[in-house]
Amino acid sequence: MCGIIAAVAQRDVVGWLLAGLARLEYRGYDSAGLAIVDSQGKLQRIRRVGKVQTLTAAVQQAGLQGHCGMAHTRWATHGPLTEVNAHPHLSQSIAVVHNGIIENHQILRGQLQQRGYRFTSATDSEVIAHLVHWEQQQHLAQQAEGGGSTAPLKLRTAVQRVIPQLQGSYGIVVLDSQDPTCLVAVRCGSPLVIGCSETAHCIASDQFALPAVMRQVIFLQEGDLAEITDQQLTLWDHRGQPVVRPWVEAAVEEHLSKGAYQHYMQKELYEQPSAIRRTLAGRLTADRIDLSELGERAEHCLQQAQHVQIVACGTAYHAGLVARYWFEAVAKIPCDVEIASEFRYRQPMVRQNSLLIVLSQSGETADTLAALRLSQSMGYLGSLALCNNAGSTLVRESDFSLITHAGREIGVASTKAFTTQLVLLLLLVARLGRLRGMTLQQEQAVVVALHTLPERMEQLLQLDKAVEALATQLVPDRHMMFVGRGVHYPVAMEGALKLKELAYLPAEAYAAGELKHGPLALIDAQMPVIVLAPCDELSEKLQSNIEELCARGGRLYLLADERLAIMEHPALTWIALPAMEPLMSPILYTVPLQLLAYYIALMKGADIDQPRHLAKSVTVE
Repeated sequence: MCGIIAAVAQRDVVGWLLAGLARLEYRGYDSAGLAIVDSQGKLQRIRRVGKVQTLTAAVQQAGLQGHCGMAHTRWATHGPLTEVNAHPHLSQSIAVVHNGIIENHQILRGQLQQRGYRFTSATDSEVIAHLVHWEQQQHLAQQAEGGGSTAPLKLRTAVQRVIPQLQGSYGIVVLDSQDPTCLVAVRCGSPLVIGCSETAHCIASDQFALPAVMRQVIFLQEGDLAEITDQQLTLWDHRGQPVVRPWVEAAVEEHLSKGAYQHYMQKELYEQPSAIRRTLAGRLTADRIDLSELGERAEHCLQQAQHVQIVACGTAYHAGLVARYWFEAVAKIPCDVEIASEFRYRQPMVRQNSLLIVLSQSGETADTLAALRLSQSMGYLGSLALCNNAGSTLVRESDFSLITHAGREIGVASTKAFTTQLVLLLLLVARLGRLRGMTLQQEQAVVVALHTLPERMEQLLQLDKAVEALATQLVPDRHMMFVGRGVHYPVAMEGALKLKELAYLPAEAYAAGELKHGPLALIDAQMPVIVLAPCDELSEKLQSNIEELCARGGRLYLLADERLAIMEHPALTWIALPAMEPLMSPILYTVPLQLLAYYIALMKGADIDQPRHLAKSVTVE
């Protein structure tokens, strides 16, 4: 849940490191630091709590320069938010930055303290620096005992000796100021990418952190160890054998300005119609769905599939829950959806001819990746990744993939990545349904609805002032309930999650039919209830739920289809939404919920783009 950028070059790299950290800010962090080997060969380090700008000012004031260095943004996990817990961590001449978690760090810390090492931080990461230094010192001691030369141990060899001692997940970059011509990096569960130019190499946790001059990149695979100099890259695999990985074109950096918007999230929320158009491009004809990009092998898997298993986390999990209703109602195929962190730690039984679908915005979510890797020996027909990052680990390790083309999403709370996931899932549902007996007319109905979806979403976004007015009424409240039925229940869950993420308000979502089974006890005038009220086959049932909420003194706020006859009640407020096809309503009802969470958070003065304690890409458990 952190950011790494490191570089070795024939030029000063401080500017690259600071710019890289700035481009990593969207991932979320609470402190930042930089270490550089200066022209005198001295290891210099500056760390600051707070924003990258604070670190940048300190580095510029100190006048730091150097050809080899590293920088890091941290979310506090092991140890509180303090400057001494910020990265990089040092041990004499060794500097380390680390993403991930070292699970056996307490045991290693005790061993190192017995060897005389003094820890200055409470982090798990500091043990890595001391272990590398210990291996170097042991090498020198063994040489001295043997009466041989005292040539220092290569940094790469020292790191290779440390790796078997570490348990957990990590992406690590190590620097030795006694040999500032190289950097060593290791990937084990946390992504790293290497970029190159004619006179420099960089290592980062996200390719967008790399300097623009680096148009060729290599994604390290699981277990890879890399050694880079300003002109050379050498790789070893998890067995310690030399290996060659392919260079690929770096993704084109998108323009990241907020433009006329106050926040990236607000901009991305309003970008949803264009993001959906990009996701649909090339996948819809006038009357058919075309997923031929998947290839013949994937088509064969779809033809054989008798069950769908979806695995995801957070917002992507909610997309999977919506899709479950679609798979079963439209494609007539059973579907199960599970949170990845639960799936990977139980003993799931694989249904016959089951297709695994993994959902992730970043494609680097640790639990989802672990679930994918676990599944590869479980007998699934194949694995299909739905992702917004074509170069991600999830895409590379899945059998097949579909990319959402939402465009880069900077706001930590997902908006356009979620709705484009839903669109892509609906395309897949319709394709699978066609293979399982759906008529051409039924497919064409889906196609027509998808063609009109972007315009419908633009229409809903015009309700922003009405939603803002609703948010004004809700700002004083300290908790909230969201209610939906059927396919709109997971949409209510997503609405509650957005409010928790952005406004830090306790918010719970319930299936309307479950109100009598406990949640009604919460209802009074101090509990605002947001009700999703589409016009569908469950409308009458929902009307009864609304009446029982009003009868118990509830304060209700309805997002309701304009065709519904809403009862008059002094405790009931509603916003009329345009009529829409039931198949599209889960996607469209998401929009006012996103707007509501945004405006409540704005009025509360929350940090909307970087909510506290959250990261854009969750690369640890």
